Amino acid sequence: MPAASDFPAAPPRDPTVPAVGRAWPVGVRPPVLRGWEPPASAYGRGHRGVDLAAPVGTPVRAVAAGRVSFAGRVAGKAVVSVELTGTGDPPLRTTYEPVRAMLKKGDEVEAGEVVGTVEATGSHCAGTCVHWGLRRGDTYLDPLSLLPPWLLHRGPSRLLPVLGVPLPS
Repeated sequence: MPAASDFPAAPPRDPTVPAVGRAWPVGVRPPVLRGWEPPASAYGRGHRGVDLAAPVGTPVRAVAAGRVSFAGRVAGKAVVSVELTGTGDPPLRTTYEPVRAMLKKGDEVEAGEVVGTVEATGSHCAGTCVHWGLRRGDTYLDPLSLLPPWLLHRGPSRLLPVLGVPLPS
């Protein structure tokens, strides 16, 4: 069983992003292949999201409730964007790519609802992955900030003794 120290530390929380996430976009706790690297300027180098390992065909889920604001192709990549409910003005918007949409613009989604599946083409990772982004207006933010600590740090299960039940011999 892995030790608690085997799990990576959480990134510092962005205080402007409420922890409204209730599900990872893929899997239960997918490997983060590349993390958030904010650019020094609007057009500077950086990584404006996180890359999560995911095989082709993996279901991609909305991390929080909202409305599909875009489902289509951008520069040849399949993209799904979801505007998150109750996150201010302008609202937060998550993006997932390369993801073949199962919904259309205007559809309401619940946290954990499948919005599409990972496509074989359009990934910028060495293998297949989902690039998960977050924006408020024109400002890119760290999407991991959407996830509450209990979802980010789900470590190994620990069994506790049950009082009044004899131990096996």
